[in-house]
Amino acid sequence: MNKKVVIGMSGGVDSSVAAILLKEQGYDVIGLFMRNWDSSVNNDYLGNPDLNSDICPQEKDYNDAIKVCEKIGIPLHRVDFVKEYWDYVFTYFLDELKKGRTPNPDIMCNKYIKFDYFIKEAKKLGADYIATGHYAKMENGYLCRSKDTNKDQTYFLSQLSKEQLQNVIFPLGDITKDKVREIAKKYDLVTASKKDSTGICFIGERNFKEFLKNYLPNQKGKIVNIETNEVLGEHIGLMYYTIGQRRGLDIGGNNERLFVVGKDLNKNILYVALGEDNEYLYSNSCIIDNINFNCEIRPKKCTAKFRYRAKDYPVELEYLNNQEILVKYDNIKSVTPGQACVLYDGDKCIGGGIIKEVRKNNEKLWYLL
Repeated sequence: MNKKVVIGMSGGVDSSVAAILLKEQGYDVIGLFMRNWDSSVNNDYLGNPDLNSDICPQEKDYNDAIKVCEKIGIPLHRVDFVKEYWDYVFTYFLDELKKGRTPNPDIMCNKYIKFDYFIKEAKKLGADYIATGHYAKMENGYLCRSKDTNKDQTYFLSQLSKEQLQNVIFPLGDITKDKVREIAKKYDLVTASKKDSTGICFIGERNFKEFLKNYLPNQKGKIVNIETNEVLGEHIGLMYYTIGQRRGLDIGGNNERLFVVGKDLNKNILYVALGEDNEYLYSNSCIIDNINFNCEIRPKKCTAKFRYRAKDYPVELEYLNNQEILVKYDNIKSVTPGQACVLYDGDKCIGGGIIKEVRKNNEKLWYLL
């Protein structure tokens, strides 16, 4: 009997082609579509011409998943994780924003939904393995970067445990995005030319500020030049800004190259400084918590990513206790509380943590929460 694989079908091209590759490899493939967000809540797409439809984007994705599964001849099941997503991902997202931090909910979605509740549901369907359309690899029990380094998604899988990664298949690990599109066109899939989803999953293409004000009240405050203490304008709420941001400051006629460098939650102040290389954007160490290692490797030196699209940097790790690690590095720009610090041993993604505190010369930066 062929081994049974339950694959997460998102209605996108990646999971569509991943399902095809599994079937070609001789697996008994079952699709499972996850509904993680109630799109009827605040379902206002704010006049976006691409989204004006009687069917919300999530239901369009489900319909596309149905068409793909019918085309390639596999069954599709649907499961609702709306409550679980709210409890473990969206609540976390809001709590982090209230603290003035910049969270990454997709990492928590993988940890709590796609590789927890999804796995439990897959086992009910008799799965020997589960699969997703992530660009990543499992090699000799290690989570590794994908062949397409531009699309590699190990950053988003960094909070998964060794147990969660057991019996997981990433069919796209050894092919490029261009090849994925090519395969989808060959099979004449409805998703072949479908745009990749961008941004935070539950917000999608909606206006971030308009969406968020349904859950967190706007608290306007001062924008202050951290070097001169001059008040330059008014921000619309600290939660809308992240470290290193330049656009969207809306400081009247001030056309200087000002960048967000910090926040004062108690005084509700947004700090900015002039120039993309100003000293306030740089740090040389940080403390991470929510530590997760997915293998036995505990290096003193390795590399780290501090943002998804950022390059790797050499780092030195000092293990403070079981809950925190001091990460030391040469000057790096825009290391941000709330973001993930993901650790790599060569091509192996060994885990990581969440940035709790940013430092320079062993002192916490007072203007970073």
